[in-house]
Amino acid sequence: MSDKNCFKAALLAGLNEENLNQLTNVAKFAAKEGGNILMQYYGKIKNIKNKSRSGDLVTEADLACEEFVVNYLNSKTPKITIHAEERGLNGLSDELCWYVDPLDGTTNYAHGYPFFATSIGLAWRDMPVLGAISIPFLNELYWGAPKLGVYCNNNRIKVSSSNVLINSLLVTGFAYDRCEVKDNNYAEFCYLTHRTRGVRRGGAAAVDLAFVASGRLDGYWERGLAKWDLAAGAALIELAGGLISDYPKGDFNLRKGRILACTPAIQKELQTELNKVIPLEEGSYGASKLRCTEP
Repeated sequence: MSDKNCFKAALLAGLNEENLNQLTNVAKFAAKEGGNILMQYYGKIKNIKNKSRSGDLVTEADLACEEFVVNYLNSKTPKITIHAEERGLNGLSDELCWYVDPLDGTTNYAHGYPFFATSIGLAWRDMPVLGAISIPFLNELYWGAPKLGVYCNNNRIKVSSSNVLINSLLVTGFAYDRCEVKDNNYAEFCYLTHRTRGVRRGGAAAVDLAFVASGRLDGYWERGLAKWDLAAGAALIELAGGLISDYPKGDFNLRKGRILACTPAIQKELQTELNKVIPLEEGSYGASKLRCTEP
């Protein structure tokens, strides 16, 4: 038995290979069709609204995609709770739960920037089990489950073979509360940009995680994420041979909203370097006070 969390979660949930195959097919279809819906609206968005805070957007595409996905999951797995980004929690059990992000990368999408995804993850008591992520602009469907493996479309994938941080390409992101807290990831971004081949900021956590799982990127860290941002991608990373954790140290937990996901050989070095970072607002890197103004 693998020591990966997704294998443990599947075992504890009582899911056998047949169950896992059925649930994975449900997730794949929902993610694929969700991505198709996003492409139908792409470049034609008319209504863009802010949610709880400035910059946290929702469009008619989010809502249309989520409506389809939630209805489909309910029809195929009526006993499994669904937690979707726009609708919230649907169901009472905390055992098995679908986490649905109909449009991860809404700001990108609203501006016509083609870096977005539909992400569907299944978790048992907040332990990721399996997932499917559709990146429709690239016509890529990432999916995987214990005992079944992990794939992009029909091609098996795995994390990169990078073994030293300085030769690695990383990706990260910045949470919506970045203007309000010291733990805003700006300093980490600057610090690691000088200690790697580069750090990218894609703006869609699900895409970032899928790219680490496929070896396009060597590592990813971010804070301030929701369960629906992480559930699918965290499972794919483990299934592809990667490691997930909190950062700068600690075990991964969906509830915390923090993740470090990377190829195994660089995990300790990346954790060590993240632990050295001093927030910019406290005077590091020559910055006396970092000001942030809402648009």
